[in-house]
Parts: sequence; structure tokens; C-alpha cells
Amino acid sequence: MNGKEGNVIQINIPTTTTTNKPETASTISCNKTWLQSVWDFCKEDRNRVVFPLKVGLAVLLVSSLILFQAPYKVFGANIIWAILTAVLVFEYTVGATFDRGFNRALGSLLAGILAIAVAQTALSSGHVAEPFLIGISIFLIAAMTTFVKMWPSLVKYEYGFRVMLLSYCLIVVSGYRMGNPIRTMIDRLYSIAIGGIISVLVNVCVCPIWAGEQLHKELVQNFNSVADSLEECAKKYLDDGPKQSKFTADDSIDEFPNEPAYKRCQSTLNSGPKLKTLADSAKWEPPHGRFLHFLYPWSEYVKVDSVLRHCAYEVMALHSILHSEIQAPFNLRIAFQPEILEASNQAAELVRLLGRDISSMKWSLKNSHIKRVHSSIDRLQRSMHIHSYLLTATFESHVPDNPTKQPLPTEQTEPPYHDITKKQLRRLYSWPSREVDAYEEDSGNITPELFPRMKALESTATLSLANFTSSLVEFVARLDHLIEAVDKLSEMAKFKHDELTL
Repeated sequence: MNGKEGNVIQINIPTTTTTNKPETASTISCNKTWLQSVWDFCKEDRNRVVFPLKVGLAVLLVSSLILFQAPYKVFGANIIWAILTAVLVFEYTVGATFDRGFNRALGSLLAGILAIAVAQTALSSGHVAEPFLIGISIFLIAAMTTFVKMWPSLVKYEYGFRVMLLSYCLIVVSGYRMGNPIRTMIDRLYSIAIGGIISVLVNVCVCPIWAGEQLHKELVQNFNSVADSLEECAKKYLDDGPKQSKFTADDSIDEFPNEPAYKRCQSTLNSGPKLKTLADSAKWEPPHGRFLHFLYPWSEYVKVDSVLRHCAYEVMALHSILHSEIQAPFNLRIAFQPEILEASNQAAELVRLLGRDISSMKWSLKNSHIKRVHSSIDRLQRSMHIHSYLLTATFESHVPDNPTKQPLPTEQTEPPYHDITKKQLRRLYSWPSREVDAYEEDSGNITPELFPRMKALESTATLSLANFTSSLVEFVARLDHLIEAVDKLSEMAKFKHDELTL
């Protein structure tokens, strides 16, 4: 109502605003993007969907003991501890669930025994001293369990000590008020047992996720990642220089979108703690699937992964050389292309073969495979030795003996090596590019004093190639240790062995 004019009342009714279509379209697009990311996340590993459903099923089964009247009359209100146990004990893998359930049960049992002993001692001391004794015992138990769980060899039982402290405090305090600590301990133990048993049954019987199987797959993936990254580094190093990416101030040193194998190799270097956790969980699992014998050597998987990461460090060294500021000229790198490619491909194929043997649990590596790798690396070393003059080329032949005299004419028809090198350095943006460009722009005024510096710059650039090949040779040398580790694993895990090892 905006106003009056005599007896006429004017009412302005606002018109309906139209929906902002661009904002609606943007919202729909964001929702689609979010749903697509969720779908891709679940599609990558179906266990990411299975595990939450299993947790929900376990908690539902335990909660039904309270929701329905008949079981509630049997177990009483203490059954609430079964729900708490089911939530805390249920882990991603079967082995981790067994481990956590054992820690919780043992911690509660020890806490109950201590609580009964302290409660009976405090009760016999009289009503005046009883609360003081209980308070002192709580302080001592809390301090002792906290100190012990920090001991290096007992860190893996940290959850058990925490449960022990919590259970002790609840039992001894409730027993002091209710006057029956033994009954409190028994009720708590059977509630924990019910929750733990339901969690274990659901985890084992409904789409079980075995830690041993996860460990087996992770190790095989690490082998393939190292092999792929090695081949990727060798191929890109022999590509023409302008295609190579270089570090800039605005980019992260870990961002290489054109090198997916590098990302996987980097994850291999960070996989040590994950595989160690899986191995510890797998020790709790019963024989299953392909791992049917007791005392399976899960710890050997961790040792093999450690040796593999030792090899992966050399791959990362090759990658750092690939993206370094100091680069050898392209014509110098291409001179050793056949030997570098052969050595890297043979080494990568050997790593893949070891990964396939672990995956199939069958030892098929033959001496001929190892000999091919060693032969290829020997050819690379001989080639580097025969053509070592390319790595030590100097400008001395172009420095006149007497600066005041004209140099003697030569019959050389091709441009000198250092001229080719300078052009390649400029074309490849090699280090140090500014100095080389300055020499080319002022090539007519080069004085003898500048030749030693030009020689030093060229020698520094050629060191990049020597560094790359030496890292490749070191990688092959470390493969011998990897073969020994996988061979030991195959014997302890009882892999099938081929009769012929030629």
C-alpha cells in the first residue's frame, strides 16, 4: 500500500520475478560435476562402497538387541557397550578388525582384573580410605598405561592400553557407587564380546576385504609403476629438447601432468608405511584365497618393497636429470640413443616380469632374462667408453698458437663440433643459455681468453649425459638385490617354480 488519493486506495502488487536461468544452469552443472566425481571415486575401488554398507549392517544387527524387547530383557542396558564396540572395532580389512578386537578384549579383561583387585582392597580398608585409594589407583594406572604405550616396541598396542585405562576407570568408579565391581566387569565383557563377534562375522562373511590380498596387489602395482616410470624417463630424455618441461617459479616441482608414470613412481616411494600396516594386519588373518598355508611370510613383502623403493630412488634421480637446467645437447644424447633405450627397456621388462611372478605366485624368471639386461648395460658402458671423446670435446684445436697469426687452413668440411654444440644449446634452451647466445652473437670478436670459459660451459653441459647413464647403470646394479629379495619371497611363500631356468 503506497498511498491514498481521496477515497481511492492504491495497491501495488509486485510482479513475479523470473528465475535466473544462468544461476540454475550453473547449479545443475556443479551438481553433475560433484556426482561425477563421486561416481569416479566409487568406480575406482568398489570396496569404498562395500565397506560403509558392511559397517551399517554390523551396527544395525547390534542395535537390534536394544530395539527389540525380547533381547533387551535378556541383556539389559549394558548391551549399549556392544554398539560402541562394533563401531570402534570394525575396520577396513579383516586382519585389522581381528587386531583391534583382540586389543579391545585384552585391554578390557586386564582392566577388569585390576579393578576387582583394587576395589576389594579399598573396600577392606574402610569407608574413609576407600575413595582415596581408588583415586590414587586411577592416577597410577593412567600414568603407567600412558607411559607404556609410548614405548617403541609397544606402540602397535596403543589402542589396547587406551581401552584398558577407560575400562578400568568406568569399572572401578561404577563399582564404588553400585557396590558390585565383579558384576560390572562381567556385564562389560560379554557386551564387548557380542559387539566384537558380530563385527568379525559381518566383516568375514559379507564381501571380505583381506589385508593380505590388498598387500599383494599394492606390491605388484609398485613394480609396474617403477617399470613404466623408467621407460618414460628414457624416452623423454631422448626427445627433442623444446618438448621437455622445465621448472618455473609459478609451478610446483611435483606437477608434471604429461608424466603419469612419474606420479605412480612417486606414490611407490611413499607406500612404505601403508604396506607395513597391511602386513601387520595380514598376520591376523586366517588362511584364505591363494594364501592357504599358515605363517605366510607377509613381512617379506615389506622387505621386497623396501628393495624396490631403493631402485625407485634411481628412477627419481633420472627424472631430476630429465628436468634439470643443465642439459646435454640433443645431438650428443641422440648418439647414445640405441644403447640407452635398449638398457632401459630391458631393465623395465625385468621389473615387470618380477611383478608378474609375484602376481601369479609363479617363479618364471630365467637366467637369460638377467643376461639380456646385463648385456644391454655392458653395451651402453662400452659405447660411452668408445665415444668418450664426445664428452671431452674441447676448443683447443681452434685456439691459434700465436694470436697475432692467422690459423692454418684445414680440410674440414663439416662445422666444428663446438659450433654444433653451441647451436644445439641455444635451440634446447640449455644451461647457461645467455652465455652461449652471447658467444654466437659476438662470434667474430672471440678472444683466446674466452675459450677456457667456453670449454668449461660445454663440459658442464655434457656431464648431464654422463650423470644420466651412470644413474641407469646404478639402477641395473640394484636390480640384482631386487631379484634376490623376490627369489627369497618365492621360496618362503612356496611359489611354483619352472623346471628350466636357462
